Amino acid sequence: MLSKKAQYSILALVKLAKEYNGGPILISHIARTENIPRKFLETILFDLKQMGILASKKGKGGGYFLIKKPEEINLADIIRHVDGAIALVPCATYKYYQPCQHCKDEMTCGIRSVIKDIRDETVNMLKKISLSDIIKREEKLIKEHKLI
Repeated sequence: MLSKKAQYSILALVKLAKEYNGGPILISHIARTENIPRKFLETILFDLKQMGILASKKGKGGGYFLIKKPEEINLADIIRHVDGAIALVPCATYKYYQPCQHCKDEMTCGIRSVIKDIRDETVNMLKKISLSDIIKREEKLIKEHKLI
């Protein structure tokens, strides 16, 4: 399950992606429109700035803005940066591996093998989904539900 921080990070980044090339957006505006606690959002945006996908401008006309194109920012990178490992168990992670405490032999553990397959499929899907894809999907869903 995604942490609140990961959920809020994605919400904020999608908001910034929708306004891409429209200039900086104030934290207060993002917090209000996306229903994210402002203080928490400040921490999140600072963290994402350290990740190198957004920047900020101070003063009049200031705020946060994406420095990468929305189609270049994928969910796998965001989730890994915010939450760490994507796998369900530490022995099946790619970047955050920890030895299993329960396996007699990790190389022949059927459970670990299945979890690694799930991790691989999940990561592959998350890598293919960009902020731009989320916006397109949202627009499509809005159109579909307005037809009903």
